[in-house]
Amino acid sequence: MSTADKRLKLAGVLNVFGPFIGLALVLGLFALSSVRPYLFTGGNFKIILTQTVIVATGALGMTMIIVSGGIDLSAGSAVAFTSVLGATLLLKGFSTPITIALTVLIGGLIGLLNGSVIAAFRMMPFIVTLGTMSIVRGSAKWLAGNQTVNSPPDASLNKLMALTSPAHLFPLPTGVWIAIGLAIVVSFIMRRLVFGRYMFAVGANETTARFSGINILRHKIMVYAFAGLFFGLAGVMQLSRLTQGDPTVAVGLELDIIAAVVIGGASLNGGSGSVLGSMIGALIMAVLRNGSSQMGWANYVQEIIIGVVIVLAVGIDLLRQRRANYN
Repeated sequence: MSTADKRLKLAGVLNVFGPFIGLALVLGLFALSSVRPYLFTGGNFKIILTQTVIVATGALGMTMIIVSGGIDLSAGSAVAFTSVLGATLLLKGFSTPITIALTVLIGGLIGLLNGSVIAAFRMMPFIVTLGTMSIVRGSAKWLAGNQTVNSPPDASLNKLMALTSPAHLFPLPTGVWIAIGLAIVVSFIMRRLVFGRYMFAVGANETTARFSGINILRHKIMVYAFAGLFFGLAGVMQLSRLTQGDPTVAVGLELDIIAAVVIGGASLNGGSGSVLGSMIGALIMAVLRNGSSQMGWANYVQEIIIGVVIVLAVGIDLLRQRRANYN
């Protein structure tokens, strides 16, 4: 085996196991600290998994977008808007299933609008979704009357993220199982279906994909619309966790979601990424925040640490890309 082949094989191994190594490293660092007796308990792991759900659900949609070579900065605003919408629908007497369905569909509609503008006018996703971020956030404040909207206390939707038996790992909240199930479904779609194959093809080289017969316009619209459904579902999870719709929440959530996908091994250049990696990335983010809180570190320290992790993840991705091009 030549040196170049060995490097490619090593790069492939690191790409697959890198997120797991990162998670083990983070857990190992906290294990050496004074918070170990509190961090490594069933009850705390339940809290970590519950905290992971919203970012992980959003990361499912963002993984498809980034793999396709795009980006969506409006994810956090979409989560805030859909959480307010869900609370409003519940107050108006809509049943929980209808509320969830309508909320998720509105999230998909936001994604559909993003994808349509990006694809039809060939505009940069960064610019389009940056504008949408402001529009949707403002719409959330308008819908809520610039205040929080409390959902009915007896609404069954509130139970999705409820912590029963908080001192023990099981039973896990329903929201955790929903996120795990959806991760399996999205992984199957991306790896086994033609639609998923197109994501990698378009992200790797859009021009080549177009000449290969892929309808780029339709594909981008579908990807953003499909991802929007997950942002809407993340809004449902946010509503269930807070039991209220707040137009001011989820500020910067899109950065956490993007960071989870990048930490999980996806390339911001498109063409590579995995659902499993993104889920591990979301878990790493939750462990970092939880462990930092356990250590009593100020919020700004947590932000600095997460920022450093993001820069390192992007830097590793750039090195991987350069080695691939060199070989």
